[in-house]
Amino acid sequence: MKFPSLFILIVSLLSSDAFAEENRGNARERIEPKGLLYGFGLGVIQEVYKGYDYKVIPLPIIGYRGDNFRILGPFASYDAFEFHDIKLNLQAAPRFQGFDDSDSYIFENMAPRKFSMDAGLGLNYERHNWKVSLSGMYDILRRSNGFEGKVNISHVLRKGPIFFEPKISLNYLNAKNVNYYYGVKADEVNAFTYEYQGEATLNTSLGLSISTPIFFGGFTQLAFDYTWYGSAISKSPLVETDRNISTRLFFSKFF
Repeated sequence: MKFPSLFILIVSLLSSDAFAEENRGNARERIEPKGLLYGFGLGVIQEVYKGYDYKVIPLPIIGYRGDNFRILGPFASYDAFEFHDIKLNLQAAPRFQGFDDSDSYIFENMAPRKFSMDAGLGLNYERHNWKVSLSGMYDILRRSNGFEGKVNISHVLRKGPIFFEPKISLNYLNAKNVNYYYGVKADEVNAFTYEYQGEATLNTSLGLSISTPIFFGGFTQLAFDYTWYGSAISKSPLVETDRNISTRLFFSKFF
């Protein structure tokens, strides 16, 4: 099923009366409290590129979470419209991808692929500790001129002071996005690669976050995502595996 068809199907399901009768859920309210906050985050991403083991991303956090507006470091969203408990929001998020020729032998003779920012629209629906979100984001810095579409479904479970949130995600990348980060141009070929131009693809992820308010008077979250990459990425001469795992640790406190 292509991403646009899946998008329409889920939106139609969310509009049903069965979902609309539920509330947001106490557990979700507890893991997303409102107010001004500060803290730090650390991400460790296992790279799929040959000779490039992992990337470490430190992330200082100064932010605010309100009824309609949220900003956490470089991540921001604003709920612009609400209809039958479905919220339409404006979103901006960094894209922590890219490389240069010092990262691995496989990038020899290649132009750097740079960090970028994405922005676009999203739909969120939250009821009874379930959350379904859909988004469409474009590269506003015009590094790749690419598009990314996402569908996320998650559910919060509580065991005493510990909150667990399993998640499944589908991630659609158009051809421009795939080619910028995984393609090889004719004048970039080296002894280890060949010219490659990928097509649009669909990645699948399973995730789990574990959150608690019991440490140091703040809120701690540890999250894991395991991703299977589509064939347009895994067939790239730059890539050595079709899957990876990423880990994120966040700690925040309110002012």
